[in-house]
Amino acid sequence: MIMAILGGDDAGGGVTWAPQVIEEAKVHGLILGENGVLYDSKKGQSLPAGIAPMPLLSKEELKQFPKVPVGAVVRDYVARYWDLMALSANDPAKVIGENALLKDKPGFEVDFLSRNSLGTASQTCEKHHVLMPMRGHWKLSTTRGEATLNPGDTALLNPGESYHLTPSMTGESSLYRVIANDDPAGLTWTGA
Repeated sequence: MIMAILGGDDAGGGVTWAPQVIEEAKVHGLILGENGVLYDSKKGQSLPAGIAPMPLLSKEELKQFPKVPVGAVVRDYVARYWDLMALSANDPAKVIGENALLKDKPGFEVDFLSRNSLGTASQTCEKHHVLMPMRGHWKLSTTRGEATLNPGDTALLNPGESYHLTPSMTGESSLYRVIANDDPAGLTWTGA
């Protein structure tokens, strides 16, 4: 699985889309506007008047991007599922963040949780949290009520909100937790 987490509803702010991504998106009915907004033609959406499709990068523009060696890609930009399962056996695995497996400061951090990552204590959000189940079903209890989260669901938790999260079934359970922070979004952070 390849997952992208973008801040807010802006699919183009600070993100440069490779030509093959834009072309593949078209196959699925998605159109990226030059304004950075993604439109879904399968839902009847179209580009607004005065907004053109995002232009494809030219060959000259593509040459300006660094060619990252495969070893560096695997080491610095790939987090494998079973590695995350092992790392999250007793505590949340830090996936993206200044001190995480994938070192970056994109304006949020990402944790990977499995069955025993949180224990039984309630959690309280200092900033927004977004929960995205990967496998299994999770019971989410908040002051607003309870819900069962399934793979493909997304739950937003607000600052100051307390919650309790546990797998609601036996077997494999995993979930990504995105936590907002005050880091400014921008180019990939390299620790410099």
